[in-house]
Amino acid sequence: MELVNLYVDDLRKCPDGFIVARSYYEAIGALKTYKINILSLDHDLGLDEDGSEKNGYDIVKYMCENGISPKKIYIHTDNVVGRNNTYHTLLGARERGFIEESVEIYNYGYTENRI
Repeated sequence: MELVNLYVDDLRKCPDGFIVARSYYEAIGALKTYKINILSLDHDLGLDEDGSEKNGYDIVKYMCENGISPKKIYIHTDNVVGRNNTYHTLLGARERGFIEESVEIYNYGYTENRI
């Protein structure tokens, strides 16, 4: 499986060295296709084609349910509540063994947010 850096955001410019997923479904597809080195995660991903509002927190739940463990996870969202929920869920998942103990989790972005 190819090792990539994944940037999940519906609006912002993707940083160099990353592939981008603009929706929950694109992110899940990438998680199924690649081994993830760095995951940079937004919370609010807008409405998908089918009108659903899946977000970054839903991606984290999918990762926990499927034992997907990027080496590093950065949470770059501006949504304070979404950031806190995502961050604390990831910490708990690492503690309980849903994701690997070695996963580094950061409560801030990998790069400056740019639109």
